[in-house]
Amino acid sequence: MAFPPQFLDEIRARLPVSSVVGKRVKLIRRGREYVGLSPFSNEKTPSFTVNDEKGFFHCFSSSEHGDIFKFLMKTQNLSFPEAVERLADEAGLEMPRETPEAAHEAARATVLREAVDAACVIFEQALRSPEGQAGLEYLKGRGLSDETIGRFRLGFAPPGNVVKSKLIARGLKEDVLLEARLLSPGREGRESFDFFRSRVVFPIMDQRGRPVAFGGRIMGEGEPKYLNSADTPLFHKGHMLYGLDLARGPAAEAREIIVAEGYMDVIGLAQAGLLNAVAPLGTAMTEAQIELLWRSAPEPVLCFDGDAAGQKAALRAAERALPLLKPGFSLRFAMMPPGEDPDDICRHSGAGAMKELLAQALPLSEVMWRQLVAEHPGETPERRAGLERAAMAKASQVGDETVQNQYRRMFRDRLFEHFRAGSGPRTRGFGAKGGGSPWPAARKKPSFFPVPARFMGQDGAVAQRKREQILLVTLLNHPALADHVEERLGGMSLSDSRLDSLRQTALMHIAQNPDLEFGVLHAHLASEGFAEELENLLNSDIYVHAGFARPSALMEQATVGWDHTFAMCQRAALEAELKRAEVELAENPSEQAFAAFKALQDQAGPVGDEDDDQVGIGHTNHHTR
Repeated sequence: MAFPPQFLDEIRARLPVSSVVGKRVKLIRRGREYVGLSPFSNEKTPSFTVNDEKGFFHCFSSSEHGDIFKFLMKTQNLSFPEAVERLADEAGLEMPRETPEAAHEAARATVLREAVDAACVIFEQALRSPEGQAGLEYLKGRGLSDETIGRFRLGFAPPGNVVKSKLIARGLKEDVLLEARLLSPGREGRESFDFFRSRVVFPIMDQRGRPVAFGGRIMGEGEPKYLNSADTPLFHKGHMLYGLDLARGPAAEAREIIVAEGYMDVIGLAQAGLLNAVAPLGTAMTEAQIELLWRSAPEPVLCFDGDAAGQKAALRAAERALPLLKPGFSLRFAMMPPGEDPDDICRHSGAGAMKELLAQALPLSEVMWRQLVAEHPGETPERRAGLERAAMAKASQVGDETVQNQYRRMFRDRLFEHFRAGSGPRTRGFGAKGGGSPWPAARKKPSFFPVPARFMGQDGAVAQRKREQILLVTLLNHPALADHVEERLGGMSLSDSRLDSLRQTALMHIAQNPDLEFGVLHAHLASEGFAEELENLLNSDIYVHAGFARPSALMEQATVGWDHTFAMCQRAALEAELKRAEVELAENPSEQAFAAFKALQDQAGPVGDEDDDQVGIGHTNHHTR
């Protein structure tokens, strides 16, 4: 809803910035301002200021700036309406009501909250009574302390209709208890009865820590093992996460949030000191819950059992997240040992073992890749084509264009490595010796990465980009060169990102079909969105500098010219790295910087004139006109 400006101004007037910020940051008065250590970065010297007169805070270390609403949103992962509601409550103001209907709904929600909170107290008290002894023994047997039981307000639902009788005695009406799902309607003319009976009760809180629903675990035999509240005006299970009210602060501090599968997993993790854990409420992860998680941490870690069912659940979550991905926000997946859940691991092996599993969590992209490979086994051209098509289709499901492009690039890179590793001995192609040799299973360390232009100079950077183009065009016109150049070209990273994608895609296609002719290769690449790049490359002045790159050049000429150009690329990159090391040594004359500089200097050797042509790009002896 849109809040009236005068309402927001009244909150600001009643709550000085220092009073709100001071609950989280230790402030020291300096003149008209307060200073303290930044809550947004780790620092030892205060750079965080608060000015009550101007009504804002400012952090010089992180550039964060804003009013009391912005401060709560940033430090407690609240939305703007949530921040307004919390500060209004602190200021003693009622939230504005837009319409009579909204006012009626708010009044009804207040009554429902009263009923649910009263039921929560009844359950808590019952757990400590003789009739709740079985429930308390169960929780103690799971290793929970009194502090943890109190922290999560765990309780016990007694048998019979205790909740109904006590709440009606307090003046709450039966229709309210039915709407709050505390009672089940009687069938065939019978009276309503308590929804939860003879169960350990797990209260479900909203983000302000108020009970809105419950989950109940049966004692002994019976079905269902877990019983959960149905949706109500207060509770929508697809839009909430169990334990989020307690986990949000620790998650913000750790910049990590853990997602387990059940109530006891969250509670067991908290008992072990991992306070930043939550769980979905009996359903598969929803889009709304993923967005909730991202407000606490950019890459939540989802924990799943290592069995087939757990892997299926992980894949469902990954599939649901794909359209929602955005720069900087994704998911990670930690698979538990078969037959164990986070609570088991914490109780039997300790928090350290759980932290190790969390540290080994796989990124969403890796989960998707492994599934693609599992679903498309085999090395025939048809199966490889199936894997490639499935990978590109998967990438197209990503909603954000920037992230989608990165997925396409990643999948092309993985496809290239996968096809190369599985190709086995190759018996054809220029450079094969002794009947061919297997392609390496993994890419070796790149020969060089692009070096910032300021270390090459403008002319040097232009010449280096031209050499990179020559290497790529020579391969495009002579695909049979792949045997000879793939390890070196595959290990490069071109300075132009589009040409780098073209490099990866070309190598992948050649790996799939070693007999590919250059015309067919060009057609494949054009169909995958590289038509403009091919047009620019193949109609540029490259052939003036490198005649050996022409389709009509002999293979031997193309090979010698490619090797020479690659050597010059390496030389230019090495000299630029040497200049960078020299600058770093001047700025930071440490032993470490000198050792790095000396190593590069020894590697470069005496710098002399290369036998380049006039523009320093190609070798004139290899021109073919």
